[in-house]
Amino acid sequence: MQKSAFLETAIKAARAGEEVIRKYYLGDFDIEIKEDESPVTIADVETEKTIKEIILGAFPEHGFFGEETGKTNPDAEYNWLIDPIDGTKSFVRQYPFFSTQIALMKGDELIMGVSNAPMFGEMAYAEKGLGAFLNDQPIKVSEMTELKKSTLSIGNIATLAGMPQWSNLAELVQSVHRTRGYGDFYHYHLLAAGKIDVIVESDVNILDIAALSVIINEAGGCFTDLNGKALDLDTTTVLACNSKAMHATVAKKLGV
Repeated sequence: MQKSAFLETAIKAARAGEEVIRKYYLGDFDIEIKEDESPVTIADVETEKTIKEIILGAFPEHGFFGEETGKTNPDAEYNWLIDPIDGTKSFVRQYPFFSTQIALMKGDELIMGVSNAPMFGEMAYAEKGLGAFLNDQPIKVSEMTELKKSTLSIGNIATLAGMPQWSNLAELVQSVHRTRGYGDFYHYHLLAAGKIDVIVESDVNILDIAALSVIINEAGGCFTDLNGKALDLDTTTVLACNSKAMHATVAKKLGV
């Protein structure tokens, strides 16, 4: 795959951010609690700063939307969406389910995504129209067509339990072959690589999932919110499947 300057820069930024993350992982650092009660550390802040310097150094006219530093030049044609450590709660508890998410939007369209999980040794990336890759190897979603043989992964169950679709989700769980709760970046990597078939998740924000949506779509999957709507900056839920047909089947089960 011939990488664009956008993707080359995103990968460079992700690798530089990884160096910061590794410096602090298993280390001693202070934890602050933000207004939404989520934690933030010096590792989050320094990782985002490192990524921002590389991206805006290469594309100073672009916009930047970071989890820690907010929005810069949001009316630009191109906007970068960054979560430096998606899974900070995992990071501070010292288990490896966290990643760096870097996505690029042109107008309202997501066109590129990089998902780097340093403690897993996994980097997934994709550009619109050019396919999806994991550790530089092409990946595709599964060809599973039967719900009763499929694997479902669920994220943020506590929030889902308070949603109108909760009882329908129980029926979905009973319809599939197995249910897991891999969560964070990991079940999206598994879906894109053809190892699971359906993801239902709530309580996310666009910075968590923008890059992952590009990767799954380019791997041949289908990625919307729980109501079947395309992603936008206000998206908070996910229904991601290995195909449009599976997506339609699951959406019907969920009553959406």
